[in-house]
Amino acid sequence: MTDRHHLLVHGETFAAVGDGGDISGVRGGAGFPGGLFVRDARHLSRWQLTVDGAVPETLSPVAEGDTARCVLVPRGGRQEPPAYTLFREQAVGDGSFVESLRVTSNLPVPATVRLAITADADFADQFELRSDHRTYTKSGATRSRQVLEHGVEFTYQRGEWRSCTTVSAEPAPDAVEETGTGARRLVWTLELEPHGTAELALRVMARAHGDKRALRVPRSPAALNKQLLALEGDFVEGVPFPTGWPELAAACARGLADLASLQIPAEGLDGEEVRVPAAGAPWFLTLLGRDALLTSLFALPYRPGLAAATLPALAATQAQESGAASVAQPGKIVHEVRHGELAHFGQVPFGRYYGSVDATPLFLVLLGAYAEHTGDTALARRLEPHARAAVGWMLDHGGLTSRGYLVYRADRGGLANQNWKDSPGAICWADGTRASGPVMAAGAQGYAYDALRRTAWLSRTVWGDETYAALLEQAAGDLRDRFQRDFWMPEHSFPALALDGEGRQVDALASDAGHLLWSGLLDKEYGELVGRRLLERDFFSGWGVRTLAAGQPAYHPLSYHRGSVWPHDNALIALGLARYGLHDEARTVAHALVDAATTTGHRLPEVLAGYGRDTHPEPVPYPHACVRESRSATAPLALLTAVGGA
Repeated sequence: MTDRHHLLVHGETFAAVGDGGDISGVRGGAGFPGGLFVRDARHLSRWQLTVDGAVPETLSPVAEGDTARCVLVPRGGRQEPPAYTLFREQAVGDGSFVESLRVTSNLPVPATVRLAITADADFADQFELRSDHRTYTKSGATRSRQVLEHGVEFTYQRGEWRSCTTVSAEPAPDAVEETGTGARRLVWTLELEPHGTAELALRVMARAHGDKRALRVPRSPAALNKQLLALEGDFVEGVPFPTGWPELAAACARGLADLASLQIPAEGLDGEEVRVPAAGAPWFLTLLGRDALLTSLFALPYRPGLAAATLPALAATQAQESGAASVAQPGKIVHEVRHGELAHFGQVPFGRYYGSVDATPLFLVLLGAYAEHTGDTALARRLEPHARAAVGWMLDHGGLTSRGYLVYRADRGGLANQNWKDSPGAICWADGTRASGPVMAAGAQGYAYDALRRTAWLSRTVWGDETYAALLEQAAGDLRDRFQRDFWMPEHSFPALALDGEGRQVDALASDAGHLLWSGLLDKEYGELVGRRLLERDFFSGWGVRTLAAGQPAYHPLSYHRGSVWPHDNALIALGLARYGLHDEARTVAHALVDAATTTGHRLPEVLAGYGRDTHPEPVPYPHACVRESRSATAPLALLTAVGGA
């Protein structure tokens, strides 16, 4: 059985360590390989402790938290009490990994202990580590190791690309040995007094390519933990948690604390640094347009600063021209930004990748919502050209004028589906057949409708352009009429998941209908029918609304988008139910999600399996979910908005 991995996250840096604090580089239970990662590159691929030449036994494994703590002893039997105990503590900071190692003798006589840390850095790109059977040529790449006075430095170079990892220790190792594999073994011989203790401080500095900052590695995990706790405290402080529903309050607090650790730097319009929410760890610790926008929308009533940072960061990366590989088109909002080696050399298209049909309308939704909620119209004035360009994309390249709807086409080098359900096969008929040709996904049309209406409001009240406002309102009204004519399936009293390239209704019954409630696209009668339908047993698992109703051939409880339960999806549904006056239904969804969070330390994962609560008294984890995900972190805040403390 593979070792579990525990994630330590701080901004663009995270470590995946095993139960005993080691990094072996192999895949853990969630399918993600161990390591220390910074900006999409693995800066430690091996970090293994041995004592007297043997791997110690884990007495107390690493538990969930911002600091990894574990207790280790030498292997033995009941008749051989361990001669010593090792107390290991680890934490991550900005480009750093710090470990404190304390060895305590359990013997009444002096003892000698030989301690060693075997370290290596393969500098693998995250895309190389995915289970998609792809390989990438890295011609001319070289790795080197240099012994330093207090440790060792690993360096990687490929053309102009250069990154390094420096390992230092206090006290300095007695020796740095070669292993024959490229790894280096740092060795200490420790003399322990009777029942005495010795301590080692190990510090790793990971310098990503292009990072010219004067990085400082804190002296101890305790110092790093203090920094992170202060950051978390700033995020949590002042939020009006519900006093009558302590479980929701705890989920909100846990989510805000997680969100604090997921803040990453990005550039604003004038090159200024802003902090924006990364999508999630481990696979998506980077800026994803859709994720950052929804996270900021959920948090808007409580932390409007997230929107104030996210909007200019996305405006700064808005496409100015067309690009085939990146799926860029003028006015389009970026889907994904990557900083790794493969993106740098164009071997994956995700350096700036625009394969999203819904980030652009969501950008407009957030801009309008921010101005309306805060009363701060300065940002809307500053971003007026970007907003108009985004509307232009929706009407032109996006397809609203020519096709009547926002349209996307499968991208051979990127994503097959470019709405929020972006896995292959996610947009399908009830029998599981995939939609073909240009796809018009239902949820994206709701976002477009809301975007047009909110931008019309900005045009009238902030920009003073009545003509443009009237044009956008007319476009929104026409979209609403078309949608209810073309998407509504009378035999199901429910909207289709999408229209395919021939305009046929893709008839799977899916949770995306709840997004139409959130955006207000449906008439009241249709909206009430949809809202009540989502709470029937085939949709509602007891832990939330499934992405696809059970009983359809396409349904699978362990499919990423065809039967699982997504917290952020349910948060949008709850907001939509409340919008249509279905408050009992909204409370049912909210209580289900909060109950699920209560079973996992009040933290909502990216996604849960679709198994029903009636047969499974605890939520079943989805095996490859992001452990910390920004949309899920702010989902409890959206529930608080939807139902208050009820």
